[in-house]
Amino acid sequence: MKMHGFGLMLCLSVGAMAGKYSREVNEQKPPLDGKDPVEFRIAKLNQVWEKALRVQMSPVRQAELHSDLKIQEKDELQWKKMKAEGLDENGEREAKLRRNFNIILAKYGMDGKKDNRALESNNLKDHDAVESSLFDDPRLDKLWNKVITSGKFSEEELQSLRREFLHHKDKIHEYNIVMDTITRTEEIQKNVISPLEGDGKDHVLHQKHADLKQRMRDLNHGFERLRRISNEGYSQESEFREPRVVELWEMAKKANLTEDELESLKEELRHFETKVEKHQHYQEQLELSHQKLQHVEALGDKDHIMRNKEKYISLAEKTREMGYKMKKHLQDLNNKISRNGLQHNEL
Repeated sequence: MKMHGFGLMLCLSVGAMAGKYSREVNEQKPPLDGKDPVEFRIAKLNQVWEKALRVQMSPVRQAELHSDLKIQEKDELQWKKMKAEGLDENGEREAKLRRNFNIILAKYGMDGKKDNRALESNNLKDHDAVESSLFDDPRLDKLWNKVITSGKFSEEELQSLRREFLHHKDKIHEYNIVMDTITRTEEIQKNVISPLEGDGKDHVLHQKHADLKQRMRDLNHGFERLRRISNEGYSQESEFREPRVVELWEMAKKANLTEDELESLKEELRHFETKVEKHQHYQEQLELSHQKLQHVEALGDKDHIMRNKEKYISLAEKTREMGYKMKKHLQDLNNKISRNGLQHNEL
């Protein structure tokens, strides 16, 4: 059976339970020939990044991938240190890291498998889509049509609610990727000799399915929130508008936090919401800068091209950096609220 290169990589990364994954975390050595340094310290992450550059992924999508890979790199190097100290004996964290890597491959279409649910994360072109099928989910589309015909929302509220709908669409896509990844990894693991036998293996399997169940609960809770807002409108006491911040605040209110901790967290979430909005602004500017660069390249003025290219490169680097910091902050907030270590590595 013919298999694409990254499909093979996916299988190898899963089959690595036999020891390949944990041997050295595939760490990249610094160049000795004076060439530009590699982007990431882990070879497999560089392979993904180089692939993204070759296929000319859109600039915003590319920046998102870069920040996801930086988070993955941080977590893997952290895990390597834990492993050296004799921690993660049952392989739970290792299995989660492998699963997160496979999710990245699938999320950006690099797992060698055609995905008919193709998702453009933070898609800036969604406003051009036909409103009646904007969310690729019958329940969401039906609810959104009800929203836009109700007349109870201001333009600003519609924009906020639309972001929540798009975020929920992304979460559905991510859930499908996780479910598909778990199914495939379990099929492949049947055909490899794994050191994780007995209780250890059963524990990792349990964690995978617990993660999937939690994601489904989050989806159901998120949809109920959308339905409630669609029917009742935004309440005056709504604390936040950014979907990821709303989710964190809902988690916090259900967590075992004191009033002082909640108040402190609310203030931190306000700062985080500002950071998310700033990142979105940079993504929009990056897209516009890319369009302008394409335009001046077509005109052929070398000086003009050089100036726009420098601006575009600088903006791309800034957007990547901001994306990483935002996702790292999101991860830290998740951990703080859950008090349960790396509950979700939000991609």
